[in-house]
Amino acid sequence: MDILYAPWREAYFTEDKSECVFCSIVKNKHLDEQNKVIYRNENLFIVMNKFPYTPGHILVIPNIHIDSPEKLPKDIWLELFSKAQDSMQILYDYGASGINLGMNIKQNAGAGIPEHLHLHLLPRWSGDTNFITAISNTRSYGIDFNKVFERMKDLANKYLN
Repeated sequence: MDILYAPWREAYFTEDKSECVFCSIVKNKHLDEQNKVIYRNENLFIVMNKFPYTPGHILVIPNIHIDSPEKLPKDIWLELFSKAQDSMQILYDYGASGINLGMNIKQNAGAGIPEHLHLHLLPRWSGDTNFITAISNTRSYGIDFNKVFERMKDLANKYLN
């Protein structure tokens, strides 16, 4: 058995999951730096994915604790996608040459947090996979997460405010 040591993921397995992680972020605006929130308004927030697939992986999340889009008020649904559209410029300015945009709805669709709807934006680059992905089904994250957050927050101030 091959083992990839990734101690930064320990929090994923050990943190208290009695409250929805996204609802906790909604309630604790004073922890936006710690939670890596790059933007928020009265209806939604945008946060760096704590366990990203690629550097700059962000999530657009409604403040309402809801598990499926048909339950979301239409005005918030439209705002969610409007902010996602604006956020694409953040990722292009960050250097992405492509973007994966997607939403996994409920557990069986692959949602990691199925109880709270969220939209993923993943920046992609030409050649952003390497041998470790091909032979080990593993991704490496070769840049400082906090530096990515600072850059993304600066770009969010430019494009979302």
